[in-house]
Amino acid sequence: MTFTAVPLTLYPDMFPGPLGHSMAGRALDAGVWSCAPVHIRDFATDKHRTVDDTPAGGGAGMVLKADVLAAAVDHASAAHPDLPILAMTPRGTPVTQARVRGIAAGPGAIILCGRFEGFDERIFDARPIEQLSMGDIILSGGEMGALLLLDACIRLLPGVMGAASSGDDESFENGLLEYPHYTRPVIWEGRTIPEVLRSGDHAKIDAWRKHQAETDTRLRRPDLWERHVDARDRPASGARRKNKD
Repeated sequence: MTFTAVPLTLYPDMFPGPLGHSMAGRALDAGVWSCAPVHIRDFATDKHRTVDDTPAGGGAGMVLKADVLAAAVDHASAAHPDLPILAMTPRGTPVTQARVRGIAAGPGAIILCGRFEGFDERIFDARPIEQLSMGDIILSGGEMGALLLLDACIRLLPGVMGAASSGDDESFENGLLEYPHYTRPVIWEGRTIPEVLRSGDHAKIDAWRKHQAETDTRLRRPDLWERHVDARDRPASGARRKNKD
């Protein structure tokens, strides 16, 4: 099954962009995934091909029009009825690695890319669109967020990474940051690769990596660590805690 990406954008030439190179580019050439951007401006109905207007109630900037967006979304949905519709917006739900895996396991996605001050909110009331955010940052448009999301998905598609297990121990896969990595030379500027990694004792190496992942997560991302501890200590679904007398 080919993973199909359908960006709805005012700048279709931005796709596949960097995704036409490296692993994603090879996978695109091999037909593992496809990219079919749709130009939102093609669905404007006036002679000026207007896609935006001033904010209701006043304020700076311009807002993408609901009628134009709906026409673009409906066109893409008719052509790809099995694809979920996503929208890149800082008001969306922050993307997690678990959500990325969920998207990558499906047939692809229609991705609505915002510009200017964003979308007329009525588009989300009128169409089944999942709003996603790539973090607490503001980009000049949703295209960069869409590229980031697609890169995260494409690398998980079967055959894209060199080894099927390459992504298993990466940051966020197990609720932790990934452990630190080293490679030759053994000594560089007086700094040595940890001895345990040169020991050949795989049990000790695994224990060291687990400890490092936990320590780094606790120190660098206390929010992740708190969620990890909560998940680790939470009883299994349906399990009952025994009361102590």
